[in-house]
Amino acid sequence: MAPRARPPDGGWGWMIVAGCFLVTICTRAVTRCISIFFVEFQAYFGQDYARTAWIHSIADCATMLCAPLGSLISNHVSCQVGIMLGGLLASTGLILSSFATSLEHLYLSLGVLTGLGFALCYSPAIAMVGKYFNKRKALAYGIAMSGSGIGTFILAPVVQLLIEQFSWRGALLILGGFVLNLCVCGALMRPIALEEDRKTAPGLLEQDYVPEAQKQDLKRMSLCSPLIKAWSHECLCYCSWKEYDFLLMPGFMVLAVSVLFMAYGCSPLFVYLVPYALSVGVSHQQAAFLMSILGVIDIIGNITFGWLTDRRCLKKYRYFCYLFAVGMDGLCCLFLPVLQNFPLLVPFSFTFGYFDGAYVTLIPVVTADVVGTSSLSSALGVVYFLHAIPYLLSPPVAGWLVDTTGSYTASFLLCGFSMIFSSTLLCFARLAKKIKRRRLKSLTGDTHSKQHVWTNGAIAYSVTGELDQKDAELLAVDSNSYSNR
Repeated sequence: MAPRARPPDGGWGWMIVAGCFLVTICTRAVTRCISIFFVEFQAYFGQDYARTAWIHSIADCATMLCAPLGSLISNHVSCQVGIMLGGLLASTGLILSSFATSLEHLYLSLGVLTGLGFALCYSPAIAMVGKYFNKRKALAYGIAMSGSGIGTFILAPVVQLLIEQFSWRGALLILGGFVLNLCVCGALMRPIALEEDRKTAPGLLEQDYVPEAQKQDLKRMSLCSPLIKAWSHECLCYCSWKEYDFLLMPGFMVLAVSVLFMAYGCSPLFVYLVPYALSVGVSHQQAAFLMSILGVIDIIGNITFGWLTDRRCLKKYRYFCYLFAVGMDGLCCLFLPVLQNFPLLVPFSFTFGYFDGAYVTLIPVVTADVVGTSSLSSALGVVYFLHAIPYLLSPPVAGWLVDTTGSYTASFLLCGFSMIFSSTLLCFARLAKKIKRRRLKSLTGDTHSKQHVWTNGAIAYSVTGELDQKDAELLAVDSNSYSNR
């Protein structure tokens, strides 16, 4: 396969977007709809909020915890194989869940097995979109990830209807068959080779880009020479390290910490919105309709924010658009405890759904801006892995607070402050970076200190492993001007 100089920004890329769209329906939308089963599980097994909430927590946790495994299979085997295998595992988990006789059974089948299947599908599909798009990346991600909202909008009332008609067991069995569509999505994920991928691996690691005859020579050499075998092993270790060298970037470290707080704040709402609505006197159908509203507005947030942040006037402010969206979702959670009836909960679903779709769309974009496209698949695996612990702990903690206090107020306030802190942390980090850049510019303004700045900048790069693109350009231009003098 001949490497492309740049992503095609179209062509088969739109089929990749369609495949990722279906993946988000079958993974994230189905996970959200598990909350509709919450009351049914609680009534059937006679358990409290905290124990029942572990089902959704384990499913979300397994999806994010195993995201690096999905990236690993995608990078070293095939994105198509990984997604198809994930579809089979997720479908098996849902089907086995329909025969559950205890909550522990659901923890393993609906939580671990289904979550593992979703993990093998989710991050590789999202990373493929980043491989095919550059100029229209945010729009492509907006369309692809709107599947979560569309799926929630359609599946929430359908799942409620299935529960009423066939009980929760029949509904899970039907969902198991529906999730098999992930295998179809995997078949659409045609791999693509970009020239920038060659920079991530030296020597033998570029064999995908050499003629077939040379590949055979390399294979014979590796069979005959222990020295070349050892060298190949060193190259493979170097490649594995290069895939994850972004972990030492200060920008990625700050992003990782903020993701932990953001994930803690967003997860409980999808578990407890329906139970909270029922507790304030909303009917079952209206409570399911709130999830549908949240889902359809999520779509609008995905697409409109993706389109807007691709515009020239906003493209360089995508980072701050992400911060704004996360902060607004946090404010929505703070106001939720005072919304005590259906007419007031409807505007909440509109607002929270819109900004949830907005920041979810920008997570891959912001990650790509921090680590680059060549490391995007591995970085997304780590980012979604970081969702795992908050997703595992936050719903049970929120349930424990409900059981202890007798209300949802403490749970929703904790979620709101967690998301606002996530946004504030990234905001301060970006301000600190701007101050650093201004100091760098002031230093380079002194013609007598140009070589000193260039040398220190190079040393800083070698120590931290990260040099901001604008800083690098500034130092490069400055070095050239110094040499000309």
